[in-house]
Amino acid sequence: MTADQSIDRSGISTCIDSLVETFEHRELLRFLTCGSVDDGKSTLIGRLLHDTKRVYEDQLAELSAHHSGVQGSDLQVDLAWLMDGLKSEREQGITIDVAYRYFSTARRKFVVADTPGHEQYTRNMATGASNSDLAVILIDAQQGMGVQTKRHMYITSLLGITRVVVAVNKMDLIDWSESRFKQICADCREFSKRHACVETYFLPMSALHGDNVVHRSSNLGWFDGPTLMEHLETVDIADDVDLRHFRLVVQNVIRDGQGFRGFAGTVASGIVRPGDTVVAVPSGIGSNVERIVTFNGDLDIAGPGRAVTLTLTDEIDIGRGDWLVSDPTVPLRAHKLDADLVWMNENPLKGGYRCILQSEGGSTNTTVTAIRHRVDINTGDEQPAASVGLNDVARCVIALDKELMFDPYRVNRRTGSFILVDRLNNATVGAGMIVAASSPWDRTPEPTLIGTTSGIEGWERSIRYGQKPCTVLITGLTAAGKSTIATALERELFDRGKVSVRLDGENVRLGISRDLGFSNPERSENLRRIAEVARLVNNQGLIAIAALVAPDAEVRARARALLTPDRFVEVFVDTPIEVCRVRDDKGMYAAAERGEITSFPGVSAVYDRPTEMDLRLDTSVRSPQQCAAAIVDLLAARGFLRG
Repeated sequence: MTADQSIDRSGISTCIDSLVETFEHRELLRFLTCGSVDDGKSTLIGRLLHDTKRVYEDQLAELSAHHSGVQGSDLQVDLAWLMDGLKSEREQGITIDVAYRYFSTARRKFVVADTPGHEQYTRNMATGASNSDLAVILIDAQQGMGVQTKRHMYITSLLGITRVVVAVNKMDLIDWSESRFKQICADCREFSKRHACVETYFLPMSALHGDNVVHRSSNLGWFDGPTLMEHLETVDIADDVDLRHFRLVVQNVIRDGQGFRGFAGTVASGIVRPGDTVVAVPSGIGSNVERIVTFNGDLDIAGPGRAVTLTLTDEIDIGRGDWLVSDPTVPLRAHKLDADLVWMNENPLKGGYRCILQSEGGSTNTTVTAIRHRVDINTGDEQPAASVGLNDVARCVIALDKELMFDPYRVNRRTGSFILVDRLNNATVGAGMIVAASSPWDRTPEPTLIGTTSGIEGWERSIRYGQKPCTVLITGLTAAGKSTIATALERELFDRGKVSVRLDGENVRLGISRDLGFSNPERSENLRRIAEVARLVNNQGLIAIAALVAPDAEVRARARALLTPDRFVEVFVDTPIEVCRVRDDKGMYAAAERGEITSFPGVSAVYDRPTEMDLRLDTSVRSPQQCAAAIVDLLAARGFLRG
């Protein structure tokens, strides 16, 4: 070997390294094709692969052998063979399972999922859509929108895919009609009005002949938009990636016996760097990231989809299934969920069905306790339903045997999704998207229950008691002085001859809410129960005084709506948190700051400061008696007190 040959080989090696480096940093786009049967999904992907020179010679040879004796462009019909990999698919000429193909261009890398069009295999379409950034929905130009097209459009929206291409295929069979194309586009826009498609691109094409797939078509001179390939290469998907809220579910705790202790998992969202503060959930204890370890060495930064092992600066108790999150964005936790469910089993789903729920947040025994409604795919209307059939979409209530950590699906597709697995045969029977923790606020009473009417009129009670009924909600941080004010207000009203009932938050938790903890859903339920009791009290002509933290503004608004705005008074005790800490003789603030108490408003959880309260008080500058007198003055001014 000569020196020149050595130099040449070195140069080749450098060139290869450069190409690999360039290739590695290309952006990846995951997309799927979907639509009705025979709309041309497999043919389209075959055309994409063929016209971008991503078909191997042996594959072309197989196509040629299959078409021996066939002349002309008819050879193009079975480009679908490049995707229909199962023997049964080729024999029947249909797609049964999801077929994935990987290819790349100079601009981008692609993973494409060819999904079935048959209604029988809708569950496979949902599987292909679950990890996609963009959907290509094909519509036969002759047939227009079918029921299965609508089902796929709805599921695409339901699964959070906000980039959609509506490809009107087989334009060659309608003589490239512009008016027909525009009519189909109008039909699609009308159907998708209620769906959250951020970007919909309409494209006329012929997958069979390659018009507007990779190359522009002379047959469609009236259309000046980019081809499908041009659109796929340039569409912006960066907005769909959550880089703010860090989430990593610990899959394994790694030790090497020499002092190394790391927490392995895949970054679900957000980014993480050495030095960042993270919080372990559910313990609520914080620490800092020391290293981001991978097989190929330490990283300076890691983002969504990256498998890493994190080491922390502190020795804290973290186990498999725990979450590491950015502070203060902690996941939600609940024993009961509202979820949108795509049912994938031939046996209908009915209330009471028991199965296993598997999600990023863990696995648990589950009961589908209720079906809130089924979705009519043709109209999008929500219909009452006692059962859910194969491929139906429904909103369900799911009860869990243990508390589940999650994010709503609209916030994080990875931590907000789940599958349901049959307990007997381990078959996947449903795919779900978590909407929120299931709230009793939305529960409808049994239709057989009918309220009774009192024989005493409201005006009679008003004359007897010299007052009009209302509820005074006193909200604020722990140790702000809420209960002390409520007690002083009760005395002031009593001394004036008025009748009131004090519903102190701590007293309620010793009784009707003794089964509740302090998570957001449980605090919501606590306020709901107090509001229901207050409504009963108001209906008897009495004034209800409720003193509790009630940190969530939306839940307080629901209480106001339940009790009716004209009988609701919200008082915000806006005592500085520094003063609250000093008054806290139970040491709760200190415990929360040490990470010993989770979901503590003002420290380890959010307290939504009221912005439209009826009265604002500060007990650092007013005594409880002065605050109570101010509330009495407000009640008198609003006409709730007489005499």
